[in-house]
Formats: sequence, C-alpha cells, structure tokens
Amino acid sequence: MRINTMKGVLAERLLRRLRYTLIARILRFPAPYFERTSQGELVSMVTSESEPMGGLMGDAVAQPILQAGQMLTILFFLFLQSFAFGLAACALIPLQAWLIPKLQKQINLLNKKRVIELRALAAEIGEGAAGASTLRTNGGWRYRLALISERLGKLYAIRFDIFQKKFFMKFLNNFIGQLTPFFFYAIGGYLAINGEITVGALVAALAAYKDLSSPWKELLAYYNQSQDMALRWETITDRFAPKGMIDRHLFETSPDEIPDLTGDIAFKGITVEDEDGNIVLNDIDVSLAGGSTVAITAPSDEDRRALAEVLMREVIPATGRIEISGHDLSGLHQAAIAKRMGHATSRPVMFLGSYGDNILLPLRLQPTKDSAPSSLAEESARAGNSIDPSDVQWIDFEETPFETDESLCNWWLELTKGMSLDKALFLRGMDQRIEAARHPALATGLVKLRPVVQEKLTEAGMNGHLHAFDHDAFNPALPVAENLIFATPQKRITASVLQEQTEFMQLLTALRLEDDLLSLAGEMVDVLKLIFGVDGTDHPLFRKLGLEPETFETAVNLRSKQRDGAELDIADKATLLAVTFAISAEKLGSDFPDEIIDRVLEMRLAHGAELQQSLSHLFSPIAADGPISGMTVLENALFGKVAETAGSDETALRQLVIDALYEAELDGLVLGLIFEVPLTLGGTNLPAMMTETLAISRAAIKRPHVLVLDHVLSSFDAQTRAGLHERLRALLPKTTIICLQPSFNDMTGFNAEYMLKQGRLATVGGEVRSDEDDSVSGDLGRKLRALEQTDLFTGLDRKQLRLLSFSARWYTATAGDYVFHKDDDPSSGAYLIVEGNAELLLPHQNKDDQLIATVGAGQLVGELGLIRNEPRALDMRAADDLTCLRIGAEAFLDVVGSDARTAYKLLQVVAGYVSN
Repeated sequence: MRINTMKGVLAERLLRRLRYTLIARILRFPAPYFERTSQGELVSMVTSESEPMGGLMGDAVAQPILQAGQMLTILFFLFLQSFAFGLAACALIPLQAWLIPKLQKQINLLNKKRVIELRALAAEIGEGAAGASTLRTNGGWRYRLALISERLGKLYAIRFDIFQKKFFMKFLNNFIGQLTPFFFYAIGGYLAINGEITVGALVAALAAYKDLSSPWKELLAYYNQSQDMALRWETITDRFAPKGMIDRHLFETSPDEIPDLTGDIAFKGITVEDEDGNIVLNDIDVSLAGGSTVAITAPSDEDRRALAEVLMREVIPATGRIEISGHDLSGLHQAAIAKRMGHATSRPVMFLGSYGDNILLPLRLQPTKDSAPSSLAEESARAGNSIDPSDVQWIDFEETPFETDESLCNWWLELTKGMSLDKALFLRGMDQRIEAARHPALATGLVKLRPVVQEKLTEAGMNGHLHAFDHDAFNPALPVAENLIFATPQKRITASVLQEQTEFMQLLTALRLEDDLLSLAGEMVDVLKLIFGVDGTDHPLFRKLGLEPETFETAVNLRSKQRDGAELDIADKATLLAVTFAISAEKLGSDFPDEIIDRVLEMRLAHGAELQQSLSHLFSPIAADGPISGMTVLENALFGKVAETAGSDETALRQLVIDALYEAELDGLVLGLIFEVPLTLGGTNLPAMMTETLAISRAAIKRPHVLVLDHVLSSFDAQTRAGLHERLRALLPKTTIICLQPSFNDMTGFNAEYMLKQGRLATVGGEVRSDEDDSVSGDLGRKLRALEQTDLFTGLDRKQLRLLSFSARWYTATAGDYVFHKDDDPSSGAYLIVEGNAELLLPHQNKDDQLIATVGAGQLVGELGLIRNEPRALDMRAADDLTCLRIGAEAFLDVVGSDARTAYKLLQVVAGYVSN
C-alpha cells in the first residue's frame, strides 16, 4: 500500500511540475504567437493532454525494475533447470522486441495525428462558443456544424486505423507468446517419451514459463505506454517552445538591481517581420530624447502595434536592437520592464477580480519581505512551483514610489483628475453600493450631506422626481418585503436564501402575516404572467426586474396549487415570498391597490422591528440619521430612490448631488469605491471609457520611466484626448512619453514629431522612402504606398494591402481622355487617383456636359457602382495627365466585406455624397 501511495504522490508531483512549467512558459511567449495559437489548444495541452503522463511518471522507475527483476529470476531458474529450456523460453523474445516497436511506431504516428486533430477541434469549439450568437443571427450554424462533423469524421477514421493496428499488434504478440508453450509441449513431450528428460522437469519448466509471460507482457505494455507518452511529450513541448521566447533567466530569477531608464531611447536598425516573413517595420534608426514627449503618427494599426510591442519587448526584432539609457533592451530583466516601462492601449486585457486589482497589478511584483511563507511552500518547492504565498501583502512600499495605501490612492486620484478622466469614473462611483463598516468616513459624510442635497432639490423643484424614504409612507421604488421591514438587503434575496431563514419564516406564521404576504405574492405573479406569459423570461424587460427566471416559472406553477387551497411546504412559500423581495410597484409598472399599501404599512408599524431583527444579518435598516449599507452613494445622499418617471431630469438631479459631493470634499472617497467594482472575465461588464481609463491608470500608476500610449482614450471626446500628454507630463516630469495615434489634430506640447508609414519611421516632413523603389518589387511598393495614403484603406493590415496592391493595375490617361462613360458597366473597377485631376460630368444631349465635381490625388472614383452593381452614373474625364490605380471589382468587394473599418469609412463617404 505504501509503495502504491508514494507512486501516486510522485506521479502527481511530477505532473504538477510539468503543468507549472508549461503555464510559466506561456507567460514568456512572444505576443504574435497567440495570434496563431488558440487559447483552447493551450488549455487542452496543459490539462487533458498532460493528464495521462501522470500514470507513467509514477511507474517510470518501479515498473521496469519490478517486472525485469521477476523475468530475470524466472529465466535464471530455467537455465539452472536446463540450458535448453532457458534458451527455448527466451528464443522468441528478440522477435517480439523487434516487431512490437515497429508496430507501436505506426500507432504512435496515428496518435500524433489524432492529437493535432483534437487541438483543431478544441479551437473550433472555442470559436463556436464565442460566436454562437453570431451564428444564430447570420444563419451559419449548419455550415459550422458541417465543419465540426467533418473534423469528427477525421477523428473517427484515425481512431479506426489505431484500433486495427493496435489489436493486430496484440493478436500478434499473444500468438508469438503462445508458440513457446506449444513447442514446449510438442518437443518436450517427445523428449520425455524418449526418456531424454523427465516429466517433472518438463512440468517445472512449463510452470516457470507461465510465470515468465506475465512480466514480459507488462514490460511490453510499459514500453508501448512510454512510447505513447514520449510522442505526447514531443507534441506538447514543440508547441511550448516558439521562436522569440523571453530567456528564462530574464524572467524567473530576481534581478540584482533595476536600472534607471530615463535616458535616450535609440532604435538601431530595427526590422520586424510577421509570421510569414513579410517586413512590418523596416530598418528603423532613430533616437528619442529621454524625458521628452514624442508624437508618432501611424495610420496603420499593424505598424502602430508592432512599434509599441517591439519597444515593450513583446516582439523580438529580426535585426537590430533597442537601447534605453545605454542598456540593451534584449538583455533587461523582465522585472525592469514591468517596473520602469508602461504600455496602454484602447483595448486592455483585464483579469477576473476588481477594478483596483487590475490597476495595482504593476505594483505587485513580489510579496513583501516580511511575508510569512505559505504552509504549502515546502510541497510547492518539491514540485518546482512558486513558493510565493498568494494571501499576503504584495505591494511592498519600500520598492514603490508610495509610502502608504493612502498615498497610493491619493496619487491615483490625482492622476485621474489630472487627465480629466474622473468624471466618467465618478458617475460609476455614484452607483456603487457602500458598507458603513468598510467605508465609515464616506458613510458619515453622506448622512451629514442629506440636508444639503434636500435643500438643493427643493430649490431646483425636483422633489417630485424622488421617492424619499419615510417610515410612515409606502415607497413604490422598494419591493414589498423591503417596505414591510423598512430595510435594504446586503445581498440578493432568492428563494434558497429565504428557505434558510427559519426564524423569519416562523415569525411570519406566529404574527399571522404569512397568508397576507403569500396572497400578495400570488397577485404579483398573476400580473407578471399576464405581462410576460409563462415563457417570457428571456425578455430584456423581465431581466430588469431582478427576479430569477426559475423562481418565476416555479411561482407560476405554485399559483394554481395556491388557488386550490393545497398546503404549501416551506420551499414553496420561500419561492412565492421571493417575488415580494424582488418586485416593486415601480418595476411592476402599476400602483398597488390602497388596501395592500395600507396593510403593508399596518404590518410595518406593528411588527416591522421584530421582522427586521430576525433578518438583521441580511438587511440594513433604513434610518434618517444613519447610513444605509447596501444602497448606492446616490441613494444614501438623497435618502431615497430616483423615480423612473424622472426621465431626462435625472441627469440634472444627479448633477446636483455631484456638486454637493464635491463641495463636501467627498469626491475622493466616492472615486475610491471604483477600486471595488467587480470585473467579470475579460472585463466585459465595463463600458469602454472605464476600460480605457484602467489601461492608462495601470500603465502610469508605477510612475514609469518610459510610457507608451497606443491610440488611447478612443472613446473619449477630442478635447480630453488632445491634452492628455501635457497633463501626464505634469504628473510624470521625468518620463519619456511616446504617443502613437492615427493622426494628431494639435502638436502643441510635443518635443518631437515622427511619421510611421510603410514600416519606416521618419521625422514629420521628411520623405519616407523604401528600398523597394530600387528592387524588383518596386512597382508593388509604389502601389502599396498609394493605397496607404488613401483615407479609405488606411486601416487595412499589411497583408490585405499587399493583396490589394497585387490585384491593382496602373491606368494612365492624357488630358481630355475619358476613363469611363455614363451607363458603362462597373466591372472595370474603381479608380484611385495617384497623380493629376479628373472631372466627373453629367452628360446632356442638347447642351454642354454639367461638371459635378473635380477629384484629385488620393480620391477613389467608381466605388458606388461596384457596391450597387449598377451602371456608371457619370462620365469621368481626365482634366490633365492622369495616373490611377484600377482596383478590380472582386478585390474591392472582398476588402469591403471583410474589413469593418473600411466598410465604415465607405459609409462615411456615401453619407458625404448624400449631404452634398
């Protein structure tokens, strides 16, 4: 038992080490690798594909020693008994040792093929799950299922081949294994009859050989398993060793020191290639002054992203190097980049947790020095895992620019206010729920602020938009049960939660309130059923009610049972009562009858205190002289709820409260609540403004020496974006700030200006020239530049631009020549003017042609005819010598159909035609 237990421990420990190693390697992958490797594949390899290795890891030493030892012992006995017997017993073993591996190799190759197909299936399943809504909307599920069916068919065929070869190998192995006993009986029996050997010796040899076959089979099985695991190991490790990985010693060890990176940034012959070997950044050789603010105009998303990633060492350049303050970027420890360099985009990656957890991520580089080791540290060390405890303080203020949590929070508030990002966050903070125990200063301040807010509402004549809390009045914005006990829940009250409150349920019975509440709940269920029906729980309006669909459906079924007078058990009662804890009169859209309101108030005045006491662990009382835990900042300041009938006046009402909070200097405490906003997986519950604010906050909170801003704040207005770099400069005076944008409206405040086009970086006004001009591909390069300079195609990635350039053809015309005529077929394509001007004319039979417009370089003509597949609406005539790129109909429509940004820009062009 002990041996088997320790074998299991060994297997699990080695498997844990393997998985940790694989996950750690994922963190060192270059960014482009994730674009061609799906998350589903990586997850599958780390979890399910590595799982079978655990079994072999436990048997790796014990199994071959045990079985080989048994086999050698038996062979030794046979050779002692008779040299001939021993030789006969192992005569066919060499044949098996040669033949079985040959067959196993064929099976291993099929298994490798199967693993590849399984990974592809995992990727397709992941895509299908992520795009299920798109498939339903656009009707692509049958085709998608056909692809899945084809993939499953391939897996079936591979498995069938594996079964055939596997069981043929077993048959052959068993057949060869039974030949030896056959010859023992045949030849040994003959020799025994002739008296050359004794029957006893023959029987002993047969018994020994019978025991010999078992360890030999185990050894063969072990060999087959080890070969299968070797193949599995190879297929996994191949995918976890991509080109361009960060060196292990730059990632896993602790650096002796973190260098200063406030000096100049020198790009020395930097060339970056994509996975196909195409050049993305071409021989960049430029120096950026340390502590300066640099503007880089980069119309291409691909160029912009590549420059930011190579500067953050997310992409390894094909040639050249980057030096920062004299330090080679490729040799810097990852901790130096994490601490000294910041990078923000408009689409940041967010992790499950809270808003604050994501912002403070850069400050959690290691646990504090005085942190106690984890109780599991010894086992983690044995398994080669991290021994850092996760449940200790990870912000070491000795290693950060801040002294305390308070100074850190204050600097973040200063950062958000300095960047004019606090308004969007403040609006979200107003809707955050508070807890008096966790936010005592804010809770006390809100209570003191209530008279001021009430006075402002009275002066503005907005009291009618507020359902104020009054102990002697029914509040239509509160659910019935909350009106009854005059308290607010600390968590969502569901049927299962109510069922656990036995004291409360018994109290309802004792006070004779149960029947009234159940009757009221039944009436509410009837109203909801009338509005939504039995199966209308997927309607958006129903989801706004806050009632669980399962609870509603069960309550509808219980209603008939209730009408029949059948006895309800505690689960049934809890289900019906849950409706009264979720639905308010305002949500229901109709006022409750006066008799119900009077009955609720009567019960509150008579028994509210007792009911409140029975649920004190779940509810917070509503009191005018105290904070209301579980309610939002806005509701606490108003001491009430905003009426849904407020409509557009709600914005003005909120602004009154905001002004009062700022005047009372509570704005910092409200903004601090943002740190507690929970984030779902990927941060999908946050609006774009909050995610972009998080990105800049996370990059700037560590006060980096180099800050790269890649098209940040795209959801904000132009005024906020325009002055961002100057406001950051005031907060980060020594930081080198690099701003990458498709375009800049105002260059005020920048120390240097550059243009990134066609993978080349040059100063603004300088000529961007490509080596392609002097090469065989010079013509393709000129087409590429012409397309890049066109507004419509600016957002296309380099691969699509190359394909479009390849399909485009040059077209020249002299002054007065017609490019096309009205009513011509549009199949000739669209014309992108590179040089010269052209006139668009409306022809008339009895008078001169009417000039509609004159178009010049960079403008596209004829695209509407392609989209609508209609004849040309106008004549196009060269006003002077004209050079155009003619883009074929098929190539143009492919681009418009596959690139949303180009389609959107085309829509803007069409809108411009309409307005003109």
